[in-house]
Amino acid sequence: MGAARTTSARRRRAVPWVMLGLWIAVLAIASPFASKLADVQHDRAVDYLPGSADSTQVARIQDRLPGGEATEMVVVYHRDSGLTAADKATAARQIERIAGAHQLTDRPRGVPSEDGTTLMYPVASTEPGTDEKARDALVNDVRDIAHDDGGMSVDVGGPGALQTDAAEVYNALGGPLLYTTAGVVALLLILIYRSPVLWLVPLAVAGLADYLSMGVAYGVNQAFGTAVTGASSGIMTILVFGAGTDYALLLVSRYREELRRFERPYDAMAAALRGCGPAVLASSGTVAAGLLCLLAADLNSSRGMGPLGTVGILCALAAMLTLLPAVLVLLGRRVFWPLVPRYGSTPKARRSLFAAMGSSAERRPLAVLASGAVLLGALALGVLNLPGALKQEDSFTTKPDAVAAMETLAKAYPEQGTQPLTVLAPADKADAVLGEVRGTRGVASAERGRSGDGWTEISVATTSAPQSAGETATIEALRDRLDDSLVGGASAQQLDLADTNARDRMIVVPLVLVSVLLILVALLRSVVAPLILVGAVVAVWGAALGIGGLVFGPVFGFEGTDPGLGLLSFVFLVALGVDYGIFLMHRMREESLKGTEPVAAALTALRTTGGVIASAGLVLAATFAVLTNMPLVSLVELGFVIAVGVLLDTFLVRTYLVTSAAVALRRTVWWPGALSRDPGPPAPPKEPEPVAAVTH
Repeated sequence: MGAARTTSARRRRAVPWVMLGLWIAVLAIASPFASKLADVQHDRAVDYLPGSADSTQVARIQDRLPGGEATEMVVVYHRDSGLTAADKATAARQIERIAGAHQLTDRPRGVPSEDGTTLMYPVASTEPGTDEKARDALVNDVRDIAHDDGGMSVDVGGPGALQTDAAEVYNALGGPLLYTTAGVVALLLILIYRSPVLWLVPLAVAGLADYLSMGVAYGVNQAFGTAVTGASSGIMTILVFGAGTDYALLLVSRYREELRRFERPYDAMAAALRGCGPAVLASSGTVAAGLLCLLAADLNSSRGMGPLGTVGILCALAAMLTLLPAVLVLLGRRVFWPLVPRYGSTPKARRSLFAAMGSSAERRPLAVLASGAVLLGALALGVLNLPGALKQEDSFTTKPDAVAAMETLAKAYPEQGTQPLTVLAPADKADAVLGEVRGTRGVASAERGRSGDGWTEISVATTSAPQSAGETATIEALRDRLDDSLVGGASAQQLDLADTNARDRMIVVPLVLVSVLLILVALLRSVVAPLILVGAVVAVWGAALGIGGLVFGPVFGFEGTDPGLGLLSFVFLVALGVDYGIFLMHRMREESLKGTEPVAAALTALRTTGGVIASAGLVLAATFAVLTNMPLVSLVELGFVIAVGVLLDTFLVRTYLVTSAAVALRRTVWWPGALSRDPGPPAPPKEPEPVAAVTH
């Protein structure tokens, strides 16, 4: 007996150290690959475009033409009072220097505006090909040569310059995003735990999980060719810190409870993992399943975000269920100082906010449900106020040079397009296609370009401004008339992005709902409870988008809404929002299995998990709110909608509406599972058996 106890004690001491050693080995293996993730991150247009769209095929075929992909720019010279002869001579000299320094596809010709204030030179070069660093070097060198002189403003715009400006933004996201996220999480953990030491443990573990996720993401990219963009890698970091900290909060809260019941930290942690482990596993499973549904999307950026987000969630899960418990057990009770949970003690009885909220839900559950539904529905009406599709020039929160150039061109050349379209025609039909293009309404001019690989390039200038209704009509007319040809270019890419996002929503949204619902049914052994949870998060998504519609234009001054906002916010809010429902419902089911009456089980679950859910919701909302400080409108909009949705879900839907629904439905909430059936009156106590006489 003593030997068995000794063996058990040794095992308790050894397991945390073994786990720590395994993590050191895993991180050592992942380290060389984590540093390479930035090398496979690409933010070219083709990395975001829909896989089957015309514009994507145009971009890929252009890569194979002589010289490879062309970098197209527009050098814009402008003076409000009108360009002088000296200004025009300066512009001509600078363009000559650019032509002499770089291999251009054609000799640039100046196009003056009718009012004489502006002169634009279209410049294109195949010199960089598909090398993004070479493209950025070309654009920056052109900007160095074409500089302001004597009061004349000079800006370099066009698709190539816009991609360079966007790449600078994405390349700058990594460090600030990581540090800001870690700082926000650290501050919240200090406030939640009120301990000078405890907050460091989950934060450090989340940081290691993020480092591991970068190595795994690089491996996934090498194995499956998954697209890695600045947006997807940034979202992965947000998920690791946000979701990982949520799992840590739930585990640490349960561990603190068990330390009062068990003398040894190892035993307390084992009990905590048994208690909350299934909820954490199911929670991460719903998020992973929802994100993997993005693989059905046709948009490259959305499809690539699915696997990267899943990698982040799984690495956070592994770290919080293995490394975090090991570290906490090794540090013992003293890690909670100064609020150390003593063995055999009971927590101080305090009037809980969530107990009060539960009481109001118990008294008037139907009234609470109706009021909440009306509020969410009213907020969702704000969707009608969302601005239209986001244009390229409106996609930055601060105006880069390329956007300044586009704005100058739009004012100076209102009668013509300043951003050419690209038509790729079969080489043997190039002349006929050129005639068709020139005869299309809305086309100002069309010129033949390069030929190769069975295709001929035709550059098309339209009579309408970029991304205007007139230019969109011209693109659609060209596609209708040219059966064997492809129409691409920057404006066609934006049109394809919007169309593909609409198509992806029709496919991905049902997949997410079905996959999340099936996981909830398996976890809760019920159909009604999962339907309540899924319906609640869908309502939250609509309300959060509606709030976005009320502030994006009037408050933030945004000129448009990113086409992918609806789909991505839906996936994240449904997958992440169901997390808190799982925490609440799983605890409610635990209490019901103990024989607790349904209403009491619901109120106990809210009282015991409400604080954890509130803390987790604040952390997750804060991590996504970090995106609102980024210089890209698409990330600001996504971060705002998800942060607002998480807060609505945490403080309104989970606490009030889901609890009220459980109180109103009672046992029906577990239908058709065994818990939905009334166990009947308790059995009467058994009569004591007669004691047999003892004979001697």
